[in-house]
Amino acid sequence: MNTLILISVLPIVLLYLGLYKAKNALLPVTVIGLLVAAGLAIKEWNSNAQPIFHDMMQFDRFAIAFSVITIVSTVLIVLLSKGFFERISEHVAEYYAIMLFSLAGIVVMVSYSNLVMLFIGIEIMSVSLYILAGIRKRDIASNEASLKYFLMGAFSTGFLLFGITLLYGASGSFNLAAIRDYTLNNPRTIDPMFYVGILMIIVGLCFKLGAAPFHFWTPDVYEGSPSLVTAFMSTVVKTAGIAAFLRLFSACFASIADFWMPVLLVITILTLFIGNITALYQHSFKRMLAYSSISHAGYLLFAIVALGSASANSVFMYATAYSIASIIAFGVLILIQQQAGNDDFESFNGLGKSNPFLAVVLTIAMLSLAGIPLTAGFIGKFFMFSGALSRYHIGLVIVAVINAIISIYYYFKVIIAMYFRSTTERIALTVPAYFSFVLGLSAFVTILIGIYPGIISDLI
Repeated sequence: MNTLILISVLPIVLLYLGLYKAKNALLPVTVIGLLVAAGLAIKEWNSNAQPIFHDMMQFDRFAIAFSVITIVSTVLIVLLSKGFFERISEHVAEYYAIMLFSLAGIVVMVSYSNLVMLFIGIEIMSVSLYILAGIRKRDIASNEASLKYFLMGAFSTGFLLFGITLLYGASGSFNLAAIRDYTLNNPRTIDPMFYVGILMIIVGLCFKLGAAPFHFWTPDVYEGSPSLVTAFMSTVVKTAGIAAFLRLFSACFASIADFWMPVLLVITILTLFIGNITALYQHSFKRMLAYSSISHAGYLLFAIVALGSASANSVFMYATAYSIASIIAFGVLILIQQQAGNDDFESFNGLGKSNPFLAVVLTIAMLSLAGIPLTAGFIGKFFMFSGALSRYHIGLVIVAVINAIISIYYYFKVIIAMYFRSTTERIALTVPAYFSFVLGLSAFVTILIGIYPGIISDLI
């Protein structure tokens, strides 16, 4: 709980720093505050967590683990923001504050034990993202991304809200434990509207994940938003979405999996094929990452389709690997956009010669996202596939392997451009020290987890 309080108070502190023109203090205060928040969460790891505030929230190990990974990912993204927001406006404090308010909603999303808190957490996160997507006021693409995310988000929120309402109408409670007891005590007399509520919640949560066929907003919003905001959406927000999804379905609906599992199975397969096949045809690196994120939402859904005691571990491992690799990719993308002027694949031509460091870290990121051995991404996919095989979803694993092979093509497209294509117009990219730190650390952790997965594999 102390973690949530600190993350909620920290944005207000930043706003006051901005008011008194202490711009140089914004970044260090944000980073230090977030690291302290992560430390407070870890401190509660061995505590006997109980629901608090009339069973509204529960900071158990599941909540702590996902809170920490989202906070750490936010720290890495914030470190990449030095000089980024200054190019957009003189009022930088507001942007840091909005991002942290979104993070506060995310912490609520991974620690709720009442559907009201799930809804509140999603809305706090989403409203902040609507603003962040459109912070480039004179950029039509940014304005369009903000408007599209707002309209589509409002539509999906309606599904989520009515789904929660139907669950309440059938079970008489918003509490996860009470809803679970309802499904266990009335296996043959569950109200049909309860099932409708589950389907509507699936629609709402799949939208937040960017899963097909509710993914149509993702490419345009990811492409139009500032790259730093896209990095936040693609990593921290996606991790929170799948954690909230898993928390609800494992706590409440495990006993009626025969009803909703086929629905999610179809969504998972659609997400994998649509994300990977569409990514093949992209000429923009950023838009390719957008479709890539759709496909990774499909892999994350494996843990819910094959719901079991190891699902939380699998999601944590996969989300950690995906987040770290994506932060590297977006970090390099930001430098390319700022100094080369665009994000086409041609912009990466000859990067292996002109800047070996960026080429190496981006290669590690692409290999990890593709699931190549000795990277964290391979371990993440291994956990997901193992969980699916344990539930005899052999067909799904075959589909996933086929899609993993497809993804190798567009990830290696970047590697080929960096090492096997040359250009006479290559700009010598300058890599600031904080970028070098974030990219180097992330690449090291990616390889470390790939070689020694036990470091984090048994956390939750």
